[in-house]
This record gives sequence, C-alpha cells and structure tokens, in this order.
Amino acid sequence: MKAVTWQGRRNVSVESVPDPAIQDPTDVIVKISTTGLCGSDLHLYEVLGPFLDAGDVLGHEPMGVVEEVGAEVRNLRPGTRVVVPFNISCGTCAMCAVGLQSQCETTQVHEYGSGAALFGYTKLYGQVPGGQAEYLRVPFGDRLPVVVPEGPPDDRFVYLSDVLPTAWQAVAYADVPRGGSVAVLGLGPIGDMAARIAAHRGAGTVIGVDLVPERLARAAARGVVTLDVSAEGADLVDRIRDMTDGRGPDAVVDAVGMEAHGAPVARGLHGMTALLPDALASRLMRRFGVDRLSALHLAVDLVRRGGTVSLVGVYGGMADPMPLMEMFDKQLTLRMGQANVRRWVDDLMPLLTDDDPLGVDSFATHRLPLDAAPDAYEMFQKKRDGAVKILFQP
Repeated sequence: MKAVTWQGRRNVSVESVPDPAIQDPTDVIVKISTTGLCGSDLHLYEVLGPFLDAGDVLGHEPMGVVEEVGAEVRNLRPGTRVVVPFNISCGTCAMCAVGLQSQCETTQVHEYGSGAALFGYTKLYGQVPGGQAEYLRVPFGDRLPVVVPEGPPDDRFVYLSDVLPTAWQAVAYADVPRGGSVAVLGLGPIGDMAARIAAHRGAGTVIGVDLVPERLARAAARGVVTLDVSAEGADLVDRIRDMTDGRGPDAVVDAVGMEAHGAPVARGLHGMTALLPDALASRLMRRFGVDRLSALHLAVDLVRRGGTVSLVGVYGGMADPMPLMEMFDKQLTLRMGQANVRRWVDDLMPLLTDDDPLGVDSFATHRLPLDAAPDAYEMFQKKRDGAVKILFQP
C-alpha cells in the first residue's frame, strides 16, 4: 500500500509499505477514505526527529470503511464506516473508565513514561504505524473505532478523530462562564474550532489571536473578534484588557504550543538537536528540552486573576521555565493534556447534522491526493496558500 513516511527533518515521502494485517483477534483493518494533516504532525516534521526512524508511517486523523475483522470482534463487520480516534485506548482499564482515554493503562508507553499510545506519533507514543495511508490496523476493534452513519461526506465526521474532541476538551477545560470571555491564541485548525465551540457553548466574547491574515479572516467571518499579534505588538495585552472590563478574559486557550513564533534561543536549540546523533538528541530533549513558550507566557499575562488557562498546544520540553510567581499571585487554574477522544464523542455527534453549527462541511481548506503529502507538509508549515486544514484522500 501507499503511505506517508518520515525520512528526516522536513522530509516526508509517499512510499510503498507492507499492507497491515490482523495481529490480535480484536484487531480490525480499515481502508482509509480520508485522513487529516494535523498541526502536531509539524512537530514530527521539524522537531521530534530523534524519536522517529526513517520509514515510520505518519498520521493520526483517519476514517474509512472496515475491510477485515479479527476473530473476536463482535460489534463491527466489513463495510462498517468508522472514524479512528488518534489515541489508542482499550476502553476497559481504570483510566478509560473515568474518561481519561489518553492515559489508557493498557497502551501506556512505559519505556518513555508516556500516556496512551498514539497512531503515527514517534517512539514516545509507541511508534504505531499511522493513518496517512491506504489501510490501517486498528486494535480494540469493538471499543476504539467510532461508527458513523452512511450518507454524509467524510468531512462531516473525520474531525472526530482529533480536531473536534481536542477543541471541545480545550473549551471544556477552560471553563468559560456563560456569557463570559475567552481568548484563543493561535487560529490553526484546533484554535479555529475551539473559537467556534466556545461561541456555541455560550461564551459572550470570543477573541482570536494570530498573525496569518487568512486565518484571522476565517475566524472573523464566524463572529470571532480577531487581533493580529504582529500589528498589535506590545499593545496586545492592553487591547484585550480594554475589551474585557480591564481585567483580562475569564479564560485563555493556548492552541499554539512549541511551534510559537519568537523565542530565538529555544528555536536555536531545536535546530541544534537536528545536528546530533539521534540517541544523544533524544536524551537531551527528554531531560533538558526547552520549548518556545511565547504563547504560554502570553496566556498567563492575559488571563484575568482567578481565571483559567487551557493548554492544548503540544509542548515537549522538560526544562521549560514557567512564570510560577505570576501564576501563583494571580491564583490561576491551569488545565492541559491530550484529548480524551472517546469521552467527548457523545457530546459532539449531535452537532454533526445537516444544520452543521460548527461548520465542519467547509472546514477543510485543501483536499489532496495522498501523493501530494510532501508538498502539503511544506505548504502547511510555511502557512502558504491559505492552508488551515488539509485532508488527504488515498
């Protein structure tokens, strides 16, 4: 089959790899019909190379049709249409039972002290082949895949794999009071959807901050108050406080993470690791890694006293300097973590109707064949051609 593979820093290619096969009696094989390119895939493209091997299959936002089922699968049959959550959770352990599927005790990667394994996402999360491919082996066939109706196009449901539950959890964790205010830092796919969900859940003022004109315009078209961080400069915090009774927003969602612009020292350190042998680079990143923290520090500065910072952008450093004195003094709540996809499916499914309140049908900016992946990764990283959400169709 064809699959998108990692070959080195800023180097992905579409290669022919062996078809997946049933390995455990609870596995299913899914023929992929649509699969997304995620902002966190750019961390693999740019930063996390020490935890990848050439040929690793990427991608964690797939959906498709069940092709084959293991002998012990009872709830699925060939031909069933499914979405595959990005975190691999058994559905029966103590963590899954309390809705923390991202911490699944069955698939935790103990070698690295990590939570649940993820599709297509480095040795840190199990080095499981990903879903930017023609076929995907999915474990826990009776509990992990999400069955979706026939009829509507894939765009209606594919975001259940990651974008929708991640954005929903970000807003739920932000705990915005009804009629209250929230600032969303970063209007890529997750930030854009988080702003839509915040408004849907009753926020009175939703402020979106970014520096890409197309992303700002896209959010503004849905009623988000948008601010260009480049144009506002040092006045950004004061502008947002003026819009929120002088206090700052009730909550801030950091949807940027380690790819924040600025922070030249951290950016230089990221670049240096690419020049080191993988074994040394991985040890340095795990023990002494430093992220670009511009967005997180901005979130702490912006949020009102007693407010909440919801951290959904991915960070990877172990030695990140946190403004703990300011956080303590402002009595902030900080919530974070990988989305617990299965936990939020029941909340989201009723919104995926023909009324389309979250705008999923038109959310993708690009739909491309799988062979276009190398150019798509570069386009997405460089924020060219209005790329916000790219879907591949194998």
